[in-house]
Amino acid sequence: MQTKVFHNSIGDAPELIKAGGLVAVPTETVYGLAGNALDAVAVEKIYEVKGRPPVKPLSLMVPSPAAMESYAEVVPEEAKKLAEKFWPGPLTIVLPARDKIPPIVLAGGKTVGLRCPDHALTLAALQASGVPFAAPSANLSGAASPKTAQDVLSVFDGEIDAVIDGGKCTLGLESTILDMSSRPYRILRRGALPEEEIADALVAQMQVIGITGLTGSGKSSAMRALEASGALLMDCDALYHKLLKESEALKKDLKERFPSAVSGEEVDRKKLALQVFSDEQALADLNAISHRHIMDAVREALRRFAMEGGKLAVIDAVELFSSGADALCDYTVAVVASEETRRKRIMARDGISASDALKRIRAQKAEEYYRRRCTYVINNDGTEEALREKMNQLLKENYRHG
Repeated sequence: MQTKVFHNSIGDAPELIKAGGLVAVPTETVYGLAGNALDAVAVEKIYEVKGRPPVKPLSLMVPSPAAMESYAEVVPEEAKKLAEKFWPGPLTIVLPARDKIPPIVLAGGKTVGLRCPDHALTLAALQASGVPFAAPSANLSGAASPKTAQDVLSVFDGEIDAVIDGGKCTLGLESTILDMSSRPYRILRRGALPEEEIADALVAQMQVIGITGLTGSGKSSAMRALEASGALLMDCDALYHKLLKESEALKKDLKERFPSAVSGEEVDRKKLALQVFSDEQALADLNAISHRHIMDAVREALRRFAMEGGKLAVIDAVELFSSGADALCDYTVAVVASEETRRKRIMARDGISASDALKRIRAQKAEEYYRRRCTYVINNDGTEEALREKMNQLLKENYRHG
């Protein structure tokens, strides 16, 4: 067999593939060995030429996100959004396969990987052929992946029908494979697209609500009202206390700025408070350090939850705006109550006197601060049941996942 080489064109590669031939195609990652994915005989040739173990399934190249539903039985909304964001590009999404895909492609499984390569010539070949390509890397199984047409020819000249020479691959690293056939979503192969970018794109599809307000207003009750919706609940104050015990990075930063407040592995919160009590710069430094670490922890929690298929998250933070947490939120909610209601709640909650409760209240920002900044304001002078109804109504009006 004479292997044709098409320089910067697709030549008759689409016809060769439709007829059951094998053509090496360029992508942004590595060259792939493409055959008609709906032709079991052509797919068998791929396995034979590569020496690929038959237990390893093949992914399909498709021309656009619109093709996903043609080859996947179930396509989650999150998968569609990832395809819209990262395709064409180095992301392979694994989904339940349709029956039209030959069993040899799936290697006995029930899922299929779909990918849209970022190379104009291969996209043109896909469009012209009208069939998906089964296209693993164009190398002998276990060998280095080819980054140029010459790399392919050095191994397969005379063994395959053609090579589309589209120049050197720009990335030279295989696509990242993400299994979205079930939850939690899993990275099956780390590749050219970083896992953090995928997780952040999933987070962007979630609904994130910021809840804030003054002590005694009922932020915790508002959080509990959303718990039944399956939301990820993040109390930034509780998270900070956890980090003080467990985060070596936070302890290191605190020790550098406040050395006398950190002894060994322990942070002395009383000493820390004394140092910042009457020193505005020290307080600003403490807030900058703590807010940075809290936000890092919040972002990581959101990423994990998004990879689990989560759709709703709630951030509870008194310093929602000064910490920058509001930038993570789709909308923000201020929970407010009268001073008298708050005083009674604080006394009951903390077992303190009326005068001490009022001192705490008056040491905080004015209610107007939150009213000016938040998207919504919820009055919580009533019962917890009434608050729950208000929060559920707010969620119903805004929750885009229904």
